[in-house]
Amino acid sequence: MTTGTAFVATCDLAAQVRGRAIPAARLARTLATGVGWVPADLALTCFGHLADDNPFGSTGDLRLLPDPAAGVDIPADGDVPGVRLHLANQTGMDGAPWPGCPRGFLTAALRDLRESTGLEIRAAFEHEFMLDGPDDEAPFSFQRLRAAEPFGTDLVALLESAGLEPECWLPEYGPGQFEITLRPASALVAADRAVVLRELVRDLARRRGRHATFVPMADPGGVGNGVHVHFSLCDQDGTPVMYDAAAPGRLSAVAAKFAAGVLRHAAALVAVTAPNPVSYLRLTPHRWSAGGVFLAERNREALLRITPTVEIGGARPAPQLHLEYRAADATANPWLVLGVLVRAGLAGLAEDEPARVWPESATEADLAGEPALPDSLTRALAALEKDEVARGWFPPELLDAFLAVRRAELAEVAELSPAELCRKVADVY
Repeated sequence: MTTGTAFVATCDLAAQVRGRAIPAARLARTLATGVGWVPADLALTCFGHLADDNPFGSTGDLRLLPDPAAGVDIPADGDVPGVRLHLANQTGMDGAPWPGCPRGFLTAALRDLRESTGLEIRAAFEHEFMLDGPDDEAPFSFQRLRAAEPFGTDLVALLESAGLEPECWLPEYGPGQFEITLRPASALVAADRAVVLRELVRDLARRRGRHATFVPMADPGGVGNGVHVHFSLCDQDGTPVMYDAAAPGRLSAVAAKFAAGVLRHAAALVAVTAPNPVSYLRLTPHRWSAGGVFLAERNREALLRITPTVEIGGARPAPQLHLEYRAADATANPWLVLGVLVRAGLAGLAEDEPARVWPESATEADLAGEPALPDSLTRALAALEKDEVARGWFPPELLDAFLAVRRAELAEVAELSPAELCRKVADVY
């Protein structure tokens, strides 16, 4: 691409993609040297305001250094020109990693997992969102699928051309709700794809005269939009290590210990994976989001779900078995979401105590003693600050900025009713 523009981007703590455009003819040079950036940009809230209590102030300079492997082309569409979107790392002026970079946070977590255990993560992010327009069709119906055309077919084609490997596009349960899933990939690629997917969906919707929102709750009494994170462990040869036919839930010892870390630090994790006040309207029992902090076979109320495997056609279960983390949404930065899951899993492996696996037959009464997630962002942030292990996963610059952004967002919506809160956040996401 030698004409038009390229956009060099990061995804910030409010899960907003921000960056700078350059002439496409300068992309080769920019891949080598990056573009200018400012530390305080990390302290922007989802509403576009700089958090007052941030650690950066007016000083400092950074570079957005594009990853050559993390670029996608968005083709021209009618009068709208094409553009190349490149995800970047935030670095110092000498190219050294900057501690506040969310993408660097995930990269460091994956490196530590690999070096200390020899394990790798494969992941996929499953997104739900709502598309405006007439929607009298039934949930999951062919008519709803067709009513969204040509958006649906255009979206699948766009994702395929961008190399995101779409797996499934479907009408969902809530009014105007749809879901798009991508094929599993290595952890950093999966998180990069989650960042790009949201932008491609919203961009295409605008070009088709529609409006798409990934807001966790569009209406306090309605259906929520989640981001379910599917992940598996394998060794460095790519051999799956999560399956053990003789173990509870067929979950290997290493996988059960990894899961135990996620459960043990769940209250702190959810501050990162569901970081908006509206997130907690969704994370309540009986919404099939995450009704409790437990690990279970095929239970959609579980924070961690052991997903089913297919046996049709002689398919083997070992490559399929994986865990699904259900307490995330699109107000969260995908790099941070996967990064804290890796860090929590590492803590679980170090503590060497496997999680209890609840069978699919477990009743609500059986699970009544399992802990609940925090019921507000305020309480989740308090849990993060109280959890010394979880706090230690973050460079100070990153944690301080994260807390400042979250508190600024809380202050901005403090006087809103739940319905007003949903509308305000829906406009952002």
